Amino acid sequence: MQMSHIRNIVFASQGGTGKSSLIASLLNKMNALAKLPRKEELFKACDYAPEEADRGFTIISKVFTVTYKEHLINMLDTPGYPDFSGEVIGAIHAAENVVIVADATGSIEVQTERVWEWIKEKTLPCVVFVNKIDRAEADFKKLWNELEEKLEAEFLPLYIPHEKKLISILEEESPPESIKQEVEEIREKIIERAAESTDELTEKYLEEGSLSKEELKQGIREQVKNRNINFIIPGSAWEGIGIKELISLFTDIFSSPEGRTMQTAEGEEIICDEKGSFIGQVFKSTFEPHLGDMSLVRIFRGKISSGDSILNASRGETEKIGQIQQLIGKNRKEITSASAGEIIGLLKLKNTHTSDTLTSPDAPVVLEPIKFPTPIFSIAIRPKERKDEEKISYALNKICQEDPTLKVEISHEFGQTILSGLGELQLNMNLSKLSRYGVNVVIEEPKIPYRETIKSTARAQGKYKKQTGGRGQYGDCWLELSPLGRGEGFQFLNKIVGGAIPSRYIPSVEKGVREAMNKGPLAGYPVIDIQVTCYDGSFHPVDSSDIAFQIAGSMAFKNAYPNANPILLEPIMKAEIKIPEEYLGDITGDLNARRGKIISIDAEGRKKVVKVLAPWAELQRYAIDLKSMTQGRGTFTMEFSHYEEVPAHIQSKIIEEAQKEKK
Repeated sequence: MQMSHIRNIVFASQGGTGKSSLIASLLNKMNALAKLPRKEELFKACDYAPEEADRGFTIISKVFTVTYKEHLINMLDTPGYPDFSGEVIGAIHAAENVVIVADATGSIEVQTERVWEWIKEKTLPCVVFVNKIDRAEADFKKLWNELEEKLEAEFLPLYIPHEKKLISILEEESPPESIKQEVEEIREKIIERAAESTDELTEKYLEEGSLSKEELKQGIREQVKNRNINFIIPGSAWEGIGIKELISLFTDIFSSPEGRTMQTAEGEEIICDEKGSFIGQVFKSTFEPHLGDMSLVRIFRGKISSGDSILNASRGETEKIGQIQQLIGKNRKEITSASAGEIIGLLKLKNTHTSDTLTSPDAPVVLEPIKFPTPIFSIAIRPKERKDEEKISYALNKICQEDPTLKVEISHEFGQTILSGLGELQLNMNLSKLSRYGVNVVIEEPKIPYRETIKSTARAQGKYKKQTGGRGQYGDCWLELSPLGRGEGFQFLNKIVGGAIPSRYIPSVEKGVREAMNKGPLAGYPVIDIQVTCYDGSFHPVDSSDIAFQIAGSMAFKNAYPNANPILLEPIMKAEIKIPEEYLGDITGDLNARRGKIISIDAEGRKKVVKVLAPWAELQRYAIDLKSMTQGRGTFTMEFSHYEEVPAHIQSKIIEEAQKEKK
């Protein structure tokens, strides 16, 4: 397919606006979906995954490829819930155009605002399809005003709904009297914007006061491409209103992949071109039990054919191309080759994951990785049955390959498997996938990695003496424990003089101390930021041994520790919270209640950015709480900063809980 005839279009917005229904209606209009006896069946054609059928909304982004009037159109359906933002970001990376779907009966919510920010960042052309205008409660003008207010941009309708039909702004010669003035004003605005696209068109418009149809289309295409004009089309996916108008816009106005540039990891620009060595990037990975692994790839340069050997430049591994698939949702069509601008599925690549760059072996280059959101909410999971431990490891690896915003870590300290993501809904949905692999899990709260340390100096002896009839065991050492600065770790000093303990036994004393530090006597957490000095002791020429001094070192540490004013330390996180200004008071008050220390409050557009240091224990469920406090309009990220002393009243509760667990 000629690249100038390719259109890659992502459909994105908040949930419940009808993105999947719109795509189904478009496919039906372009004869890519069989006409079904009932509309309900037609609109289920896009949300076919088991998890989606159960919940009734899109969870997984999908590609629908259709050939229509000499054009190859790739439509990417995406979820509308913030927990699945990674799916949207991956799809946006693969597209040149965006359709934001809005609901004429509702309002503009936070996820639509986020989509707008993401596509603004990538300067992608955008059209808003205002769905559900057939409903009695629909209010097109209200939504139009809200779009301009919340997205801080001008939107111009190409059509106006009037008495159950669409009036074309540019083509209607005799609009109804009641809306005639409005239509003419909007038409004039659109012509003016189109004329501003080039000096030639500006000059002609100023001289003649009009543009030809072809000049108007040319100017509009240029202005849409450069994001200097944003159009709205009212319609109804359910009733098929506005569908042919939207398709015309795809073919006449939307951008082809020609001339699109991508950055390499080193900052070099790659231009999308049919010529040159092959470059593609994986924007999504899927796993289907009956098909295996599939990589969804956007080709940015050159051509690929079945049987080719390619290089995964991100990992330095060669891959062999087997089947190349065009995707129409769950339906697949095998093709022998594909070129720049196309979106394809590659089956059963050995070691290729989302964001990886695939290239010709003789011309490796790594494209800038896709920037996915960082996980902010975690749960601990374990298999119901011990025998499923290997199964769960394999299953988690697979679901993390499918969703790069998920992360799995093993807490060796607590023996917990920690699954992290963007929210509770996302984690629950992915846990339901584990049943595919025959695994049932128990969900637990992740344990906080507290630490222990001391605040003063103390000395004690550790003497291990054992007589068993034959050769005995003897080790004797004196240790001094003293505190170090926060973050200084552990230091062991040997200050033995006069051979009180032979030098060959000193490492054993240190080993015993380190083992005792793994589980501090206060509450069983590792001990940090401490200096231990071995300054005296004694030995037996026959009975002393490495193991005896190891035990003596452990004993001396445990004897001195309670007298060194031991305390608990808690992990402190550095968090950055972005919120609309109206929530600032509530958020800062809540952070103070969570023992947070606010570092700064800055402005970023219409939002406030609050930087704060707060205990991890207080932020464990913050993703859920922030969503509730801000009606989903707040976002945050966090990372580990340092350890600080736990307040005394909280410390006593933690110690009490630790003692209960020991029993």
